[in-house]
Amino acid sequence: MLKILLVEDDEILSDSILEILSEIGEVVQVYDGEEALYEGEREIYDVIVLDLMLPLMNGEQVLMALRKKNIFTPVLILTAKDALEDKVNGFKNGGDDYLTKPFHREELILRVQALVRRSLGMKGKNELVVNDLCVDLDNHQVRFKENEINLQGKKFDLLLYLMQNQGRIITKDQLFDRIWGFQSDTTLTVVEVYMSNLRKNLKPFGVDRWIKTLRNVGYLFEIPEGGSDE
Repeated sequence: MLKILLVEDDEILSDSILEILSEIGEVVQVYDGEEALYEGEREIYDVIVLDLMLPLMNGEQVLMALRKKNIFTPVLILTAKDALEDKVNGFKNGGDDYLTKPFHREELILRVQALVRRSLGMKGKNELVVNDLCVDLDNHQVRFKENEINLQGKKFDLLLYLMQNQGRIITKDQLFDRIWGFQSDTTLTVVEVYMSNLRKNLKPFGVDRWIKTLRNVGYLFEIPEGGSDE
């Protein structure tokens, strides 16, 4: 499931957008620029839907601050500012797409989905493919070559997030916040438990070797030389 950061200071409009985007992902709402920057810096979101006219920090400042920190989470600017100059500045400051209010429900959903597919290098089908490992997001299935790997619930989400961040170190805190949510009642050790179980599911195909543990740091998903053992 997608994890979407929604930045909109109008609470009524924010709730309306929440209802729309909840069809395609989990939505976290924030209402000012400072909170938006804090959440964006955690790098646990697939896409950010960002208003420009915000209290404390405006959307352009948030966007520029994120890009300056080399955080390239896809950003859809959603704003009432419809002048050409505003759109040009939005893209120059690091925005990936620009949609003006009022907007059509279907268009918002399609633009968010398109942004995510583009950022993950998906072509056509809603699938994420790394080497011979394929995650089908529509059917919630995992395949390695011609073999189906039965992954349910959070193990599926865990593998997907690792694949989305191939070659990038992901901390336990990031995994916990992304999969379980920072307000979860469980503890950080749940990450190790699920990671161990995920590796057991992947081991028959040699794919468990693609997940490296970096002690006291986190995890790294990358294909070792020689790929899998199968």
